Amino acid sequence: MTTYYTKSHEWIRVDGEQATVGITAHASEELGELVFVEAKDEGTDVAAGDAAAVVESVKAASDIYAPVAGTLAGFNEALSDDPTLVGRDAEGEGWIFRMTVSNPDDLKGLLTAEQYKSL
Repeated sequence: MTTYYTKSHEWIRVDGEQATVGITAHASEELGELVFVEAKDEGTDVAAGDAAAVVESVKAASDIYAPVAGTLAGFNEALSDDPTLVGRDAEGEGWIFRMTVSNPDDLKGLLTAEQYKSL
């Protein structure tokens, strides 16, 4: 599996055509404690950059954008009961949604871990 990053602080971990998406630890720290997380419905088609989910913290609400085009394939239901999971493990068990990648070439426009860290 390969992980890529966006300048808007999403990460996408790709395994074939399937991908898992969340926000980076940096974004989680900036937002503060999350009180609500919701993704669009499974089966929703999204373009790269479309809002695919929303997170609300004690500080603000923020859209989570699809890093690439594809179809939403599921939401991390654990976040319905415990949205703070994102803050505890943002790049692991705190993932937000899964998607099927429409065009793997879209991944070429994303950042590697090293490039993201240099931001």
